[in-house]
Amino acid sequence: MCSIKKNIEQVMEHIDHATQKCGRPEGSVQLLAVSKTKPIEAIAEALAAGQHAFGENYVQEGVEKVQHFAQHAAHSALEWHFIGPIQSNKTRQIAEHFDWVHSVDRLKVAKRLSEQRPAHLPALNVLVQVNTSGEMSKSGVAFEEAEALVEAIAQLPNLTVRGLMSIPQPETDYAQQCAAFAPLADMFSVLKAKYESVDTLSMGMSGDMEAAIASGSTMVRIGTAVFGAREKR
Repeated sequence: MCSIKKNIEQVMEHIDHATQKCGRPEGSVQLLAVSKTKPIEAIAEALAAGQHAFGENYVQEGVEKVQHFAQHAAHSALEWHFIGPIQSNKTRQIAEHFDWVHSVDRLKVAKRLSEQRPAHLPALNVLVQVNTSGEMSKSGVAFEEAEALVEAIAQLPNLTVRGLMSIPQPETDYAQQCAAFAPLADMFSVLKAKYESVDTLSMGMSGDMEAAIASGSTMVRIGTAVFGAREKR
């Protein structure tokens, strides 16, 4: 059985290969290790292998992990990303414990995160989640409303708009994957030119990472390839 360290090395090789293949600069794509449902020991192993950015989908589980590692000064470089759907009654916990939020799709939620971000912490990094496929079952602001939401969030204190996130409808064909990513990549380019803080395009998972990188993703969210099969909740 491969170790988490070996898994991370293989994923990074895959990222580097995909980055070089499309002519992008080395190091321009960050790995976000999706650690939801994974135990503390697995995250510690990934941390020892040099991975510092972790994504969590469930608020309470994520907060417990953040608090555990906060007790160790050596782990101060950790970056915690909340990547799951946001319930209004959970915004305070997210605002108090996470460094990034990828899944903001309503101004109401953004306002609560801004109001509840503790004064002693730096601004919360925010990505607006866009529903590019128009699926009713998917979270995310409608594509045509995304730029207006970014503009509104950019006015809020205690938040820094860093870019966009999307989870397109699954496709196995490379060309179709690229086509699904293209609209978000175009919007990202527009926003980058408009806002100094915008520098992050979070798209791509294990099955479509190469197409996402070719389309301009700066952060890929990888879980199983790093930690192994997901634990049942």
